[in-house]
Amino acid sequence: MPGIDECLLEAMTVNGARGAAVIEWTSGLALGMVGEVRDEDPEATAAETAELARMAAEQRAFAALGPGGAKGGEDDAAGEPAVEDVIVTTRTCYHLLRFVDTAFDSGVFFYLWLDRREGNLALARLRLRDMCGRLALI
Repeated sequence: MPGIDECLLEAMTVNGARGAAVIEWTSGLALGMVGEVRDEDPEATAAETAELARMAAEQRAFAALGPGGAKGGEDDAAGEPAVEDVIVTTRTCYHLLRFVDTAFDSGVFFYLWLDRREGNLALARLRLRDMCGRLALI
């Protein structure tokens, strides 16, 4: 199973990739980063992205629907986190956040920043899902 560095390097092979990071969303700490960052401030980029991930993950509005359409808790009926991805689009970029399932309650997500002219959001989402499935966090 590849570790953080290997997955970050693989993420940069996605068409249009400008930057990638693995971030712990409760603290805003970047566990690893590669490529460009906004405003040349990697700590601010990690913290701001973590805030977005935290807001999406903790809001009841995004809770998974259980059997019969009833709102579930933090996890859906299969025990998976309610939110899989967060996608933010701008005129020039795609920002894709994918929550990573771990054996422990880590609150880790993978962040991929794509150039909109060169990137394919659907393919990037599939590649990121596969990378996160193989990511080994100790």
